[in-house]
Amino acid sequence: MAGKPKLHYTKGRGKMESIRWLLAAAGVEFEEQFIETKEDLEKLRNDGVLLFQQVPMVEIDGMRMVQTRAILSYVAAKCNLYGKDLKERAWIDMYVEGTTDLMGMIMYLPFQPADTKEKNLALIIERATTRYFPVYEKALKDHGQDYLVGNKLSWADVHLLEAILMAEECKPDVLSAFPLLQAFKGRISNIPTIKKFLQPGSQRKPPTDEKFVAVVRKIFNI
Repeated sequence: MAGKPKLHYTKGRGKMESIRWLLAAAGVEFEEQFIETKEDLEKLRNDGVLLFQQVPMVEIDGMRMVQTRAILSYVAAKCNLYGKDLKERAWIDMYVEGTTDLMGMIMYLPFQPADTKEKNLALIIERATTRYFPVYEKALKDHGQDYLVGNKLSWADVHLLEAILMAEECKPDVLSAFPLLQAFKGRISNIPTIKKFLQPGSQRKPPTDEKFVAVVRKIFNI
C-alpha cells in the first residue's frame, strides 16, 4: 500500500476495532489519529472530511473512507481476504454479517443502563451459543477445512476470531460445546500477523470500561 492507512477514531474498540483487526491480519501497518475530545470530532466535521459526519474514517489510497462495512470490504478485497469468486464472497459476507450482529450486541453492553446489563449479558450468551456459534461449528465440520470459506484465510475467519474473543470476555467457557471452534481459535490465533496483534503493546484496544464509556458519551453527546 502506498503510505500507511491512517485511522481516525476514539482510543477504544468501537466500530474501528474490526478494521484494526483486518489490517493487522493482512500485515498492513497503520497509523492512528485519536479523537479525544468533542472539539477533535467537530474539527473533522468542519474540515469536510467525513462524508456523513461520522467516524470511523480511514485515509487509504488517496481516499477518505467512511462507513465501517465499506472500509472492511475494501481492505478485504485489496488484501486478498475476500474469496476467489462471487460465491465465496457471498459466503464471506453472510458469515461476517452474523459475527457483526453478535459483536454489536457485545459492543453496546457497556453503554446500557446498569439494571439491564445482567439481562442483556444473558441474552448475548444465549444468542452466541444457540444462534451464532452453532452455524460456524457446522460450517467447519461440513467444509472439513481449516478456514470457513475456500481453503485459505479470509475476512470471515478474522472476524469470527474477533467475535470469539469478545464473547469469551463475557463468558470464558462460551466455546465449551464447540470443539471445532476451539481448534479454529487456536489455529487462527497462531497465524503470525494475528499472533503479533494479540500480543501486549499492539494496536489492539482493551475491553470498554466505564471510564471510556464516559469519554465516548462526552465526545459524541450521547
